[in-house]
Amino acid sequence: MQLDARKLKILQAIIEDYIFTATPVGSRTISKHEDIALSSATIRNEMSDLEELGYLEQPHTSAGRIPSDKAFRLYVDSMMKHAKLTDSEMKLIRKSCTDMLDGVESVAKQTAKVISDMTMYTSMVLSPQVRGIKLKHIQIVPLSETTALLIIVTDAGMTKNAMIRLPEGVTADMMDKLSKRLTAKFINRPFADITTDKLDEVFSELGEQRRFLEAITKTVKRTVEGGANSVALSGTTRMLNHPEYSDMAKAKQFLSVIEGKDVLYNLLSDSTNMEFSVRIGSENENPEMRDCSIVTATYRIGDTPIGSLGVIGPTRMDYARVLAVLRYMGNSLSEILTSIYEEDGH
Repeated sequence: MQLDARKLKILQAIIEDYIFTATPVGSRTISKHEDIALSSATIRNEMSDLEELGYLEQPHTSAGRIPSDKAFRLYVDSMMKHAKLTDSEMKLIRKSCTDMLDGVESVAKQTAKVISDMTMYTSMVLSPQVRGIKLKHIQIVPLSETTALLIIVTDAGMTKNAMIRLPEGVTADMMDKLSKRLTAKFINRPFADITTDKLDEVFSELGEQRRFLEAITKTVKRTVEGGANSVALSGTTRMLNHPEYSDMAKAKQFLSVIEGKDVLYNLLSDSTNMEFSVRIGSENENPEMRDCSIVTATYRIGDTPIGSLGVIGPTRMDYARVLAVLRYMGNSLSEILTSIYEEDGH
């Protein structure tokens, strides 16, 4: 048994009806489509074949059918029509990206909110990551006898701050000298190069303060990389508005995964090397996310991928709409960040 043109047409109609109604679709509903001139009996037979082929599922004996993950995969890969944003929607995205010019630090948070508002799903954005980003300046500023502020500036226009403890005997003059030496040694080099085994020249001058320098290098990498804390979320409870998550146990399970962020950080980090990715239901590696679909896109500085953004929704999400929003947001964000990078003299 093969998927002929008639079966494909019926399957597409079922998928699109289910995306917008969230209710099982029956043959009578499909027979009312103007472009499907078939009787309910004929459509029922075709739906039975589609179920046998694994594209439809029947949740209840007397109910209609719903698309399977396999059906949604076929839909995304070869049946879905590309959606277009309106002029006002594109203008809103461009304005939101332009507003970020005042602070790259807020990129993830602001971007996540716009995406969630435009798609009505839960959104997630990974802050600009260190892969491909290089150091511009390090400064250690004394705050008290026991603490200092570590300021890290990247060539992508990002500034990161972290508090560090000062060991006994470290003076303001020593911190200034160390800042200059670290900057001189690692300027225009990727953060992956900032390792303790490459600091012998600085170590020889610090002597017994070697541990302090090791702590600084670890703080630099930890602060810039961010880990799970570099994931911004918006619309976390919007998933609960969908009937698939009316069950409280299922809703709590989803929220626990989202709030932990570790799963999302790993997912977004892996997606940074892919322009787009669509994971549908059972395709998700994490068992607790197999009732969801996750769509991601990448944003860049120049040709270098530095982060990713995405949407989490039910498997019947409006994929065309989501991809259109992520594509335009990713491109707009890339243009703005690249302009910041270039204006900074690179």
